[in-house]
Amino acid sequence: MTVLRYEPWSLVSRLQKDIDRLFSAPMTTAADSGAWVPPVDIHEETHAFVLHVDLPGVDLKAVEITADQGVLTVRGQRAALRPEAREGYRRIERTNGEFQRRFSLPETADTLSIKAKFHNGVLEVTIPKQAVAQPQKILVEAA
Repeated sequence: MTVLRYEPWSLVSRLQKDIDRLFSAPMTTAADSGAWVPPVDIHEETHAFVLHVDLPGVDLKAVEITADQGVLTVRGQRAALRPEAREGYRRIERTNGEFQRRFSLPETADTLSIKAKFHNGVLEVTIPKQAVAQPQKILVEAA
């Protein structure tokens, strides 16, 4: 079973992006709303599922990972530039503020053994798979 994204507003977000692209002038951007969505790569290995979340400029202390009722949530915040640090900037495109990503976990995920590492702005979350009980043949003895 694979890890599925759980984002109830993804269809609305996709429609907004399509409308923005159609008129080639964004109505609102993530920067306007103070929210952003970091990109995530998910792959399945033999004994685990692995997520790589790009979080450049995010302090490790501002990241929180939870697994509850079959849903993995990664949330955090990238701090904005201080007003005095903005002096001299001509353009600011990097979005800051809070983010949250949620993913449905398969039943085979071992939520008690999830591990996370943060290296060079990439968060790696490893979700081990539970050992699956193999069917075994039972011999019947004659009485």
